[in-house]
Amino acid sequence: GEHLRTLTGHNRGVWGVAFSPDGRLLATASGSETARLWNPATGKHLRTLTGHDAPVYDVAFSPDGRLLATASIDETARLWN
Repeated sequence: GEHLRTLTGHNRGVWGVAFSPDGRLLATASGSETARLWNPATGKHLRTLTGHDAPVYDVAFSPDGRLLATASIDETARLWN
């Protein structure tokens, strides 16, 4: 129950989070039309995923952790490697 770190950088609300199956990545979905990848052990921002035309409201890793899916109010889902 101890607070470990706060991840900052989105300029709008965070609507979804997902850990990769191996726990080495954390993905966040944001109202800023982006998703972000983080190193949860350090809190370091690794990559910003852009391309949606509306808020991203969900993220999910594939079972093997090789793909990330993002879902947006722009009526699209995108797959990222």
